Amino acid sequence: RLPPMSLLNGEGELSAPGAQAKPLSLMQGVTPVVSSDNPPGLYGTEDGFVALNLFNGDETLTALDPAILAQGTQVAAYSRDAAFDLAPWMLAVAAVLLALDCLAVLWISGNLPSARLRRPATAALIALALIGAGGQFQPARAQTGPTQDDGPAIDFSGALATRLAYVRTGDATVDEISREGLVGLSRFLASRTALEPGEPAGVDLASDELAFYPFLYWPISEAAEIPGPDTMARVDAFMKQGGTIVFDTRDQGSSALGGTANSPEARRLQLILSGLDIPPLEPVPLDHVLTKSFYLLSSFPGRYAGGDLWVEQIGGAESAERPARAGDGVSTIMITSNDLAAAWAIDAGGRAIFPTVPADPMQRELSYRVGVNIAMYTLTGNYKADQVHIPALLERLGQ
Repeated sequence: RLPPMSLLNGEGELSAPGAQAKPLSLMQGVTPVVSSDNPPGLYGTEDGFVALNLFNGDETLTALDPAILAQGTQVAAYSRDAAFDLAPWMLAVAAVLLALDCLAVLWISGNLPSARLRRPATAALIALALIGAGGQFQPARAQTGPTQDDGPAIDFSGALATRLAYVRTGDATVDEISREGLVGLSRFLASRTALEPGEPAGVDLASDELAFYPFLYWPISEAAEIPGPDTMARVDAFMKQGGTIVFDTRDQGSSALGGTANSPEARRLQLILSGLDIPPLEPVPLDHVLTKSFYLLSSFPGRYAGGDLWVEQIGGAESAERPARAGDGVSTIMITSNDLAAAWAIDAGGRAIFPTVPADPMQRELSYRVGVNIAMYTLTGNYKADQVHIPALLERLGQ
């Protein structure tokens, strides 16, 4: 007779034997079997023990056949196959609590109707809350775009995060430089400011929604086609509604005069702008908001240095016929020839792709700062223009 030493529990683990377990009797020629008195486990002492297995080696397990059960027996699983969605019921509870909160506020403020109307009003509010919540029991899904009957679907991804955007010109080389440049500027913004832009977007002016982007970087390519009247009407609406477009002729290195008059890119820009009512422009004044929207700047270099950054003239004559006017003091148009995107462009390893002209590390740093100031200027408006009033405010305060 061997006393129980370690027995299997319900989880299949060896554990201390309970008080109900009895010693295992071993007899010559008799194979012991598992019973309530002798659960499976180890019997004996540390000096010697035997194992009483739950199954013999020749035994197999078969699935239970419900047909062998008595008639009327119900078979049920321990748990449901699918999770139970509590969201609709929680929304209903929240709606009821909101209705009760509204009633409490009305009662405290003394605006609750008379006693005869309180109970019907309460019941009506609760019923409306339940109906409103119960009608939404199906999982909500965000609308991804119009149906086929309404036209092509609109890509709303630009509304989910702030993204810098560039105009796709059709020139693969120019478009790739623009993308790499905005990738570099986005990373610089994320490392130096609180803004963490999403991946840059390439925009088709003829079909993509432009309202999602604070400004568009438009590199001028001689090989690109001139947009048609319908496309320019979309551009005109974008500028009229507060959007900013940065035109970059990228020709500062090709002309001693800055490449803003006789280069092929400059002539192509003139043709593009001929379809818009552009306000008077001027080089960025020394006291312009762009010089201090984030960094303090006195010039606006890109890959090249020396070219001016042209913006809408401050204090220009107002005209209802000119749609492209500044919104909140932000110029709707900027023109440069310094090739900003090439200065910002980085490869997959984060290294600069194009050298600056002249080769000066500080010029590349300044070009990134130019991009940061443009981004902050277009995103936040002209709030820093109020700095011009600081001396007068301090004088009034007697400081």
